[in-house]
Amino acid sequence: MTECFHPQETVKDNSLLFMPNVLKVYLENGQTKSFKFDCNTSIKDVILTLIEHFSLTLEHKMEGSATKLMLLHEQEMLMQVTQRPGSHKMKCFFRISFLPKDPVDLLRRDAVAFDYLYVQPGAQKQS
Repeated sequence: MTECFHPQETVKDNSLLFMPNVLKVYLENGQTKSFKFDCNTSIKDVILTLIEHFSLTLEHKMEGSATKLMLLHEQEMLMQVTQRPGSHKMKCFFRISFLPKDPVDLLRRDAVAFDYLYVQPGAQKQS
């Protein structure tokens, strides 16, 4: 990894980072995954370690009960994402963003991805 440090800010109340340079990704089953990153880590690098058809999204709670979801481009660098204004109040989710043409084929190729695809809509209703 390239030497590059995230500003030494407090991450105690940060929903996006576990600690400096460690992204917290929320999964639909209530679990979280963490990803260590540096200045050269892209969104695509994280997605490649997870499941195809899915992307990382940022959830930003607005005033009231409104929520804004932002799909992260795979070429974006994690360092840039974590330094966005208000990022300490955002959460990073792993969400379906590209529906498979044939869900049965997805089930045959990757049962974990299919299960995650199935669980996500129900989990969104509960949150």
